Amino acid sequence: MIGLGALLKRNIKLFFKDKGMFFTSLITPMILLLLYSTFLANVYRDAFASSIPTGVPIDDKLLDGAVGGQLLSSLLAVCCVTVSFCSNFLMVQDKVTGARGDLTMAPVRRSTLALGYYLASAAATLIICYAAAGASFLYLINVGWYLSGTDVAKILLDVFLLVMFGTALSSVINHFLCTQGQISAVGSIVSAGYGFICGAYIPISQFGETLQTVISFLPGTYATALLRNHAMRGVFAAMEESGIPSAALEGMRAAVDCEIRFFDHAVSESAMYAILVVTVLVLVAAFVLLTKFVRTRVR
Repeated sequence: MIGLGALLKRNIKLFFKDKGMFFTSLITPMILLLLYSTFLANVYRDAFASSIPTGVPIDDKLLDGAVGGQLLSSLLAVCCVTVSFCSNFLMVQDKVTGARGDLTMAPVRRSTLALGYYLASAAATLIICYAAAGASFLYLINVGWYLSGTDVAKILLDVFLLVMFGTALSSVINHFLCTQGQISAVGSIVSAGYGFICGAYIPISQFGETLQTVISFLPGTYATALLRNHAMRGVFAAMEESGIPSAALEGMRAAVDCEIRFFDHAVSESAMYAILVVTVLVLVAAFVLLTKFVRTRVR
């Protein structure tokens, strides 16, 4: 019987051996950080500045720190899921090359095969996303650092849970793919659309009421909110100490989705974590069952 450890070693090795897949996954977060800081920073900065009451002074470093926190949370919210899809394409490539057929003929349980793909993809994605988090922290140090050690630890936990979610979601979707064309199509759709529906590009608070209600059912929304809270808690506290009115700060927090409401009920941080964890468990269980009982075409 082929063990889970052997499958993990094989899948991780193949991912890093494919230089095109690895470097594409690695460079994507860096490109996003560059684009965000170049094109969105001024937009975010103007939005924060307009929220400050007239006549209330504010240090430019505080504004830059708020912008940096929003950029960091947006970047990580997107790349944790999009990179998960990239790293999980190995599962589909095995179908294209015929390796999947060889694996299913070997003495290995289908549930073990599924977990091998999932855990290997999650491990590769975590390496890349933690590297992206490190680059984002360096950016934040340069523009305005207001994070505590607890904030950093919570951000890293958020990244871990979001990678687990993104990998589980991509595993379920990729189970039904079996061609290179389908890989490209799904990758393009996820890259183009996920940032909007999770509130990373445009805060959900700026959408219509109906769309906000629909998006509140999506787990990724709460992952983005967790990252927002932990990346911006320190700078909001510093703003309060500098004399910014509480009403203005509450308006800022609501505008950047630090607070998410589900049918007019505020969702607590613990509830957001519970939603993510339960969603990951359900998706992983669904993927294992699909692999075990639902056959897909392999070459």
